[in-house]
Amino acid sequence: MRDQYDVIVIGGGPAGVTASGLLSKWGRSVLLLEKEKFPRYHIGESLVTGMMPVIEELGAAQILEELGAIRKYAISLIWGSHPDPWTVRFDEVSPFPYAYQVKRAEFDSLLLAHTRRLGTTVIEEANVREALFEGDRCTGVRYSRSDDVIDVHAPFIIDASGQAKLMARRFDAVGWHSDLKNLAAWTYFQGGSRYDGQEAGNILVENRPPGWLWLIPFSDNTCSVGFVAPSKDFTASGLKPAAVLYQSIDESREVKRLLTGAVEVSQVRTAKDWSYTCERMSGPGFIQAGDAAAFIDPLFSTGVMLAMRSASAAARAANDILDEPDSEASIRQSYEDGYRSFLDVVISFVRFFYDPSKEVWDYFERARELVDPTEQLKAREDFIVLISGLVAMHPIMDYVPAAPVAVPPSG
Repeated sequence: MRDQYDVIVIGGGPAGVTASGLLSKWGRSVLLLEKEKFPRYHIGESLVTGMMPVIEELGAAQILEELGAIRKYAISLIWGSHPDPWTVRFDEVSPFPYAYQVKRAEFDSLLLAHTRRLGTTVIEEANVREALFEGDRCTGVRYSRSDDVIDVHAPFIIDASGQAKLMARRFDAVGWHSDLKNLAAWTYFQGGSRYDGQEAGNILVENRPPGWLWLIPFSDNTCSVGFVAPSKDFTASGLKPAAVLYQSIDESREVKRLLTGAVEVSQVRTAKDWSYTCERMSGPGFIQAGDAAAFIDPLFSTGVMLAMRSASAAARAANDILDEPDSEASIRQSYEDGYRSFLDVVISFVRFFYDPSKEVWDYFERARELVDPTEQLKAREDFIVLISGLVAMHPIMDYVPAAPVAVPPSG
């Protein structure tokens, strides 16, 4: 069995398939190791348009259309000092008028199959035990499959291991955002009602102190409904997470209305949505992408976008490092600097937005301060650019150094 590749990618989620697919398209020999057998369940079902450039770069746009997923043209919110719902549409500013609401088991499986077609060698049920080092340089990984333990090697490794955070745990480099230690509880319903016309695919985000509710509609007449709040508030309630979820739905305004007549068709699931940014995102011979590098609060559904945009930049960095080994340190540093700058913007805005007492216009103005201080767009458009991930189309999401992004202090 072959034991040498140009690049080894750890993880078969959106970050892993993006990095492996692009590198395979560029003629590199790539091995992708995924610990599970696809299809497998995963949360993170609402996509934003900032990922669409990567989908097109991968040549996967038609695959998404064939999936039959409902199109997501807009985001509807009940948030701010006034109780009325408000909506922003991607096509107000985006060259991509819609994203999708997807079942991740289907979505991720299609992308994994696509990276195989692009030439990536994909091994599922391959549990990566550790990274292999010669001195301080990563030179490969050791994985197990069935009863076999196998070593494989490559000049460069991309860690897209998700929240397993293989490299970050090895170097004790996970930097937690202590003010964003949340818990999510969610389930699935069938039936109920949807918005009319193109808005039928809107995600609904409704503030419900001490947290917020989401409702994500799917094309098969089911929907995902979840509640996110600080972990300490779940504990202080004295209730099980499922009971907190049901109580929040019952006390809601719009989510409860849309669920009228719906039937719960799944058990309640829970997950810790604890945000973090790794204190190092690369090292000699490796680079981290997606959740292996950072996880940001799910308020704006940026998870898949961040995974795919960061993996696209990581693939470019890896490709250039293979061509110019002597420039590796500067290329990796540029990747880290650019990604951190973008993450700082997103985290700063999430923290500001978590105050639900402000006027809607305040949220628009804050977005302008963060991404458009020269006021090239309307403040409302800046808000859409930020929450849709279109700001990631700015050079800061590439590993090439760009002008610094100003992040004014919160408050």
